Formats: sequence, C-alpha cells, structure tokens
Amino acid sequence: MDIYSSEHRSQLMARIHARNTSCELLMRKHLFSLGYRYRLHSKRLPGTPDIVLPKYKTVIFIHGCFWHGHSDCPIFREPKSNMTFWRKKILANSVRDAKVIGKLEMDGWKVIVVWECELRRKSVRDKTLAGIVNEIQDITSLPGDTM
Repeated sequence: MDIYSSEHRSQLMARIHARNTSCELLMRKHLFSLGYRYRLHSKRLPGTPDIVLPKYKTVIFIHGCFWHGHSDCPIFREPKSNMTFWRKKILANSVRDAKVIGKLEMDGWKVIVVWECELRRKSVRDKTLAGIVNEIQDITSLPGDTM
C-alpha cells in the first residue's frame, strides 16, 4: 500500500522529468569544465542518448536507478502499490536499454552507462566522473601514441 494519497503521488510523479536531471547536469558541467564538447539528446541515434560526444564516437546514458531497475542499489526500491504494472514497466525499460546499447555498439559507438547512485552518493561520485573521463580518453589514444 502506498503511503501517499493518489493525488499526492500523482503530483510527485508529475515532477519527474526525463531530461536535464540533476545527475545529467552534474555530468555535463564536469565534461564541459574539462573541455569536452557534446550534443544533447540526439534523436538521430537509437535511444536518444543523454550526452553524445561525436568527436569520440561516444554516448553517455545517465540512468535513474528506479526507472531502469538498477539491481543491488540502495536507491532502487520496488513500489508497494501497483506492483505488477511497475515490474512490467521496469523490465520493459531494461530490455529496451539492452537493445539500444547493442544497436549503438553495432554501429561503432562506445556506450557509457552511468547510474544515478554513482553520481548522487558523494562517496563514489569523484571516482565515477574520473572513470568516465578515462574511458573517453582511452578511446582517443591510439596504440603506439606517446604523450
């Protein structure tokens, strides 16, 4: 049973947005501060990635732990009301994510998935941001390059 009335739950859910989330803004600010330039929400690519780095042929998806069913995550909790609907919805999202990632990789794109909990929790945020930059830099360095 939900602890909120249906009207209050509806108001809470209406405040959730798919774009320009706090985690996405944090990631964009970090990349921009390091000199990376990117495109946002490219509809030309499967899955409309949150961040596209065309120069590096890399896309970044910032997944909300609830909406994308992040298992073993402290943020993800299965809803107590309308459980059948939510299980089906979250499973469908996970299946769609896997298909989109596969399609992008087949098209030659490097796909980076960042989970909300990796950016929200200060204890892992810096490590996550550094890891993403390292992944992008790995793409740009060619074998035999010396810097």
